[in-house]
Amino acid sequence: MINIQAASLLDILPPSIASDPAIVAAATALDSELQAVTEEIRRLDIYGRSSEWTSAETDELAWQYHVDYYDPELPIEQRRQLVANAIPFHRRKATPSAVEDLITILFGEGKVEEWSEYGGSPFHFQVVTNNPDVTNDRAEEFIRAVESVKRLSARLDRVTISQTEDLELYFGGALHIGEIMRVGE
Repeated sequence: MINIQAASLLDILPPSIASDPAIVAAATALDSELQAVTEEIRRLDIYGRSSEWTSAETDELAWQYHVDYYDPELPIEQRRQLVANAIPFHRRKATPSAVEDLITILFGEGKVEEWSEYGGSPFHFQVVTNNPDVTNDRAEEFIRAVESVKRLSARLDRVTISQTEDLELYFGGALHIGEIMRVGE
């Protein structure tokens, strides 16, 4: 397969003109221009190079794609993910999966439980996450994020933080088998 970025016109010249010095000079002169154009074409693929976005590009794309929840103070990787997922989020807005995906990007793992799953009131839901930062430090940010993608008729009842810890459990047992003998009675 030919690597278009490293391709040269000299490689594709037909043998009948490949030895002409004027043609070789022209092909060599055009190579740098063609490689520059190839690089500019590669840069047109905005989503294909999302890992290369600068902070300013990410902020501009967030505005352009109307990212529902966006904070310029977030780490660049999270902002890039929010922008890269803007169109899928708009397609699935107001669904539990959109809320779960946003929670996963911003706070780690999270799951939405609808009212029927936990015995709540109709049109209510709760979020279960394993991120302990949601309690105090980032609680308002968490709620704003959920509010930005949930359906308007739904109400967030609570956020439950589930934590799993490795506990060392020790079991022991004793068994004594013997006879009782009384002497002298």
